[in-house]
Amino acid sequence: MEAIANITRLETPVHPYYPLEIQIVGYVANQLSVPHLLVSFAAGCAAIFSITTVIVTKIRPHLPRSELLTVLWFVLSGCIHLFFEGYYVLNHTRMGGQMDLFGQLWKEYSLSDSRYLTSDPFVLCMETITAAAWGPLSFLVAALITTESPLRYPLQAIVSLGQLYGDVLYYTTSMFDHFHKGLSYCRPESYYFWGYYFFMNTFWIIIPLVLLYNSVTATARAFKIAEQTAGKTRQKKLN
Repeated sequence: MEAIANITRLETPVHPYYPLEIQIVGYVANQLSVPHLLVSFAAGCAAIFSITTVIVTKIRPHLPRSELLTVLWFVLSGCIHLFFEGYYVLNHTRMGGQMDLFGQLWKEYSLSDSRYLTSDPFVLCMETITAAAWGPLSFLVAALITTESPLRYPLQAIVSLGQLYGDVLYYTTSMFDHFHKGLSYCRPESYYFWGYYFFMNTFWIIIPLVLLYNSVTATARAFKIAEQTAGKTRQKKLN
């Protein structure tokens, strides 16, 4: 029995993720450096912004700057949701051994949340919904804004509320485990918590809140104008 236990310990790869006792199937340490990974991610975002700006300005040369920024946000969200988070959904059972760029990016981020390397049920379900629903719909909202479709506002509200809801649950489930069960999925170094876990996810709370507010106020204005127009029409008929 002791020999079997020793073999088991030898077969269990050492990893830097918390809690230290979690099992990560097929774990292999990243080969790319952290600066390389961060620069690659930033370069990908810059490429998305550049290509989107060129396409959108050709379609609508006089698109207001605020609207262009909103389009860029939804295109970036669509790419991250559909391709990056979709990658996780497809590979969640073997994330520990993934050595391509997306795999190593996920393993770097997972230093702030190891649930991504253990097929955590909540994270997997949340990311599946995000990739399948909010990814394609983000691209659709970007197209609707570019073409000045009035459908933009209800769909913008739906996507923004979905992003906000998912991110709030993501934070609260982790905090519940931390305070109620004493489980921490983040390494103790503060930059992992504040840089990766907090800062990177805060965008999907602040920006969706602003866009949700814009959608609600735009919808309210539209109903008010419609009611005023209907009232004037009724008044004319009475006269």
